[in-house]
Amino acid sequence: MPQSRKEMEKIWDLVATYRSMERDGLIESIANHIEFSQCKNRYTTENFDVYRSFAISIRDRLVEFWNDTQQTYHKKQCKQVNYFSLEYLIGRSLTNNLLNLGLIDAGEAAIREIGYDLEELQELERDAGLGNGGLGRLAACFLESMATLQLPAHGYGIRYEFGIFKQKIEKGIQVEAPDNWLEEGYPWEIPRWEVVYPVHFYGRVKEYTNEEGSLCRKWIESEEVQAMAYDVPVAGFENHTVNNLRLWSAKPDKSFDFQLFNDGDYIQAVEETMRSGTISKVLYPNDQGFSGKELRLKQQYFFVAASLQDIIRRYKAHSETFDAFPELVAIQLNDTHPSIAIPELMRIFVDEEGLEWEKAWGITTQVFAYTNHTVLPEALERWSVDLMGRLLPRHLEIIYQINDLFLESVKKEYPEDVDLLRRVSFFEENDHKQIRMPYLSIVGSHTINGVAALHTDLLKTTVFEDFYKLFPKRFQNKTNGITPRLWLRNANPELSKLICDKIGDDWITNLKLLRQLEPFADDPEFQEAWLAVKRIKKKQLSQWLKNTCGVHVDPDSLFDVQIKRIHEYKRQLLNILHVIYLYNDMLEHPEHPYVPRTILFGGKAAPGYYMAKLIINLANDVARVINNDPAMQGRLNLIFVPNYNVSVAEKIIPATDLSQHISTAGTEASGTGNMKFVLNGALILGTMDGANIEIAEEVGVENIFTFGLNSNEVKNLTEYGYNPIIPFQKNPGLREVLSMINTGYFNREKPHLYNDLYNSLVFEDKYMLLEDFASYVECQQSVMKTWEDQETWTRMSILNTAGAGKFSSDRTIAEYAKDIWGLEAVTVELQGKKNR
Repeated sequence: MPQSRKEMEKIWDLVATYRSMERDGLIESIANHIEFSQCKNRYTTENFDVYRSFAISIRDRLVEFWNDTQQTYHKKQCKQVNYFSLEYLIGRSLTNNLLNLGLIDAGEAAIREIGYDLEELQELERDAGLGNGGLGRLAACFLESMATLQLPAHGYGIRYEFGIFKQKIEKGIQVEAPDNWLEEGYPWEIPRWEVVYPVHFYGRVKEYTNEEGSLCRKWIESEEVQAMAYDVPVAGFENHTVNNLRLWSAKPDKSFDFQLFNDGDYIQAVEETMRSGTISKVLYPNDQGFSGKELRLKQQYFFVAASLQDIIRRYKAHSETFDAFPELVAIQLNDTHPSIAIPELMRIFVDEEGLEWEKAWGITTQVFAYTNHTVLPEALERWSVDLMGRLLPRHLEIIYQINDLFLESVKKEYPEDVDLLRRVSFFEENDHKQIRMPYLSIVGSHTINGVAALHTDLLKTTVFEDFYKLFPKRFQNKTNGITPRLWLRNANPELSKLICDKIGDDWITNLKLLRQLEPFADDPEFQEAWLAVKRIKKKQLSQWLKNTCGVHVDPDSLFDVQIKRIHEYKRQLLNILHVIYLYNDMLEHPEHPYVPRTILFGGKAAPGYYMAKLIINLANDVARVINNDPAMQGRLNLIFVPNYNVSVAEKIIPATDLSQHISTAGTEASGTGNMKFVLNGALILGTMDGANIEIAEEVGVENIFTFGLNSNEVKNLTEYGYNPIIPFQKNPGLREVLSMINTGYFNREKPHLYNDLYNSLVFEDKYMLLEDFASYVECQQSVMKTWEDQETWTRMSILNTAGAGKFSSDRTIAEYAKDIWGLEAVTVELQGKKNR
């Protein structure tokens, strides 16, 4: 093996040219990978072999710039941000990588030259099962923007063997099937067999005296699991920056106990192997029982423990002390899932590196920043003290110590407010003592941010009011954003081309330039071209729905869409109530000229979420009744699209006319789906909640449809004492709708199936659907009236896209870099290779 640098240079000379970025070079790479990576020839090659060989050929080119990027960061010793997220909803990567590498045209030409269609190959790629909802999609957009802005960044997460689940609808019911997204391999990942770190669980803590005579604590007799790295390159748009997403897979500390095997105990011999692997087996296991909760906490600690070891290894390549750690390392916690990283870094500093507590804490709080994603008290993460003590005994001690020191400081500052200590303590004292992880995240971080202006204000005035009083300078707002490369340039190439023809293509990296479309909003010729693009996308979606769901939809009808995770606060049920109300009105007044409407639902309910699954069932039962009623043909159509994911969203969003974002005001942190729809010219129907408020400010409140209570009115009504019987009794149409649901009109075989939904609305109505119903119906009537005036509707559509510039994730990440991370862009230095 070569030992000297000179001998290594000989090897390097063999790969001293960059892979060709032209059509013929791509064809050569594809052919080589078909033969040498797939082991196929011209007689045995199948479509998937071509897709995989093409993907690996693109990855080869990513890896070249990935190596240059990592070497540049190493040489420049620049500050780097490390993004900790339990989810990354990447979707498909082929088209995005082609675009960002500048290979769209060459790639399409290469595939066409060898007799294949790029769009058909794209459909062979599986969505990566690394995320579930908005949290994971936001993380994916953020990583892409970090690379586009040339920011030194690393993503860290878990390489789940199975995604959340594959949703099937059987007799209207959600049925969960395993999402084995890795069964055919994942061509974008690079296994790092040499990057493996030990992660420990269980055991006990031992007190001992060190050589200096000080009392120390040590975690001993623990179980060990190995965390192995898999790297996924993340390319910036048309620059040479390719950052890294490092995902951890759990491996056993020892693969097999041969003594047990030889003794005939086969099951016990492999038990440890099987138990270790469950940590990275599935995204979000059902945590209704103790074992599920333990696995969730294991997953969270597993990935942050491995990631911190990786960060410290990289830091120690240049530094012998930790004095400069905050100047070179930033860690962003994407929600509270990674918050166990705070006590883990303290454990490493104090127990392993020998730092004094005060110094270690000073460094830790300069490194971490925390993004909160919810204002719902029930969604704020808590862990049982018993569980934490059993699984991570040393961390429980450290959390107690951090809490004690924090409460001492609070007591000194506010000695008169006795109850304040109880309110801000990490520990919730009840029958089952729990640790409030958001509180740990706030105290252990230098910055806390919300993800929309209203959300941040609510954090300061409701759930974290006491902490805002203690740390007012720590709280910031960073309104979420989306990457325009995926959500407009790739998802809607027809609209992208129309825009580029009118204002150029600089908007792809400076989305505010879309404002230049405003003068064309009243241009009849531009309106006609805009409508033509929308019709193309609607026809494409209609054909896809026919092929995948077996349903026929009219592309000339109003496409009314609500696609998002199914949850009571997102109020899909309010939408369903209106659909039934509309159905009844059409039956009662068939002579009225109704706007033909196709209503699309999509989204998954958590497997253990009974009410959400009931809402899915009701949506499908209502669809069955309406779609089979001859009186509704050509007038009203309802479809629940199964297994909603990123690639499905890419088909639905560009074709949407009306997009519903109707959460109870004050419950949605931000939402990013609304941004994607607006960017593609859909009009919003929504409450003044989350980012809807800022969208209204940017596109003009006259260009969206709003209804319902605002967050202050919700708060006041709650405090006054909301009684859902009042709006129930006031509205005969609403009573009829609820009666139909409650008496089995939509499910004759199970007439009492929806009694719980009925009772939850009439006797509690936590999310005020009945209170907002009349306003919602009135708003829907305004939608129909506006749709009839296609010139006005098209004008509003153009102005929505023109006003979407603020909602680029590039803007959001630039704000994080400047205001939170103290990070500057770094230009990647190419490593002396020649271009072919």
